[in-house]
Amino acid sequence: MDHGITFTVSEFAEYSRTTVDTLKHYDRIGLLSPSSRGKNNYRYYKNDRLTVVNVIRTLQESGMTLGEIKELMDVRTPAKTDELFTNQIEKIDAIIEDWIRVKKLFATLRNAVRSAADINEHEIAINFMAAEAIVLGDLNDYSRGQNPYHALYAFYKNIREKFPDMDLNYPVWAVFSRERIKKRDWVWPDRYYFYNPEGHNRRPAALYAIGYKRGGYGQTDDLYGRIIDYIEKNNFEICGDAYEEYPLNEISTIDECDYLMRIMIAVREKNGDGIENTGAPQKMPRKKPRAAKKL
Repeated sequence: MDHGITFTVSEFAEYSRTTVDTLKHYDRIGLLSPSSRGKNNYRYYKNDRLTVVNVIRTLQESGMTLGEIKELMDVRTPAKTDELFTNQIEKIDAIIEDWIRVKKLFATLRNAVRSAADINEHEIAINFMAAEAIVLGDLNDYSRGQNPYHALYAFYKNIREKFPDMDLNYPVWAVFSRERIKKRDWVWPDRYYFYNPEGHNRRPAALYAIGYKRGGYGQTDDLYGRIIDYIEKNNFEICGDAYEEYPLNEISTIDECDYLMRIMIAVREKNGDGIENTGAPQKMPRKKPRAAKKL
């Protein structure tokens, strides 16, 4: 482009995708002055100012104030410009990581709500469920007068120590061992867990007897009983743990007595062929590195 070409303030505002008032404001605060002034103090800009306007606008969008941008422009050097852009890239990378983390959380919450769509709340069914990544806590400790709230606090503390950078804002659900379920003992959970795509464990792929019920937290006694009766009547047996979840809870439901709870108990057919998957929580397999392709 010919750097000798000049534009009126109106023309330059159009070419730079800004406004006359914005350019006049930049001029007043000494951020971007016109290349020259004509009769009656008219402002004229050369096309080399276009890049400056673009950078100012981008720096503003990244969170810098006009005052901060002016300080840079007053003392700008290649070294300082390099430092600025490096800092801004680091800030943007951090923001991107935060938004990716939030996106994963929202996707998990949405999946929970969607998993409750088009279900028969009054029906118990046996369905195959694919494996899904979870964060699984250690066995809960109820000694020395500890209760489920103490166990939940310990769960969060333990996960934070193991995975300092992991998002702990996911809804937490309960696991009951198959031994406890067979004894019809489901008062306090054996473990806690939450779904997370970065989880190092998984809820195993297996057949599950699945039932639903409306109510508040912990009001699951009759649902467990109905599912166990269903399992026994239909020639199945419990082969793994039970997972207690609330896909519709305070996040999506106003009435705390109308939450939708879901219980999934791993099962297999009686007298059938043995299955390798017992329904117990498993570690996520590590991916093998791909072999380099030969050229």
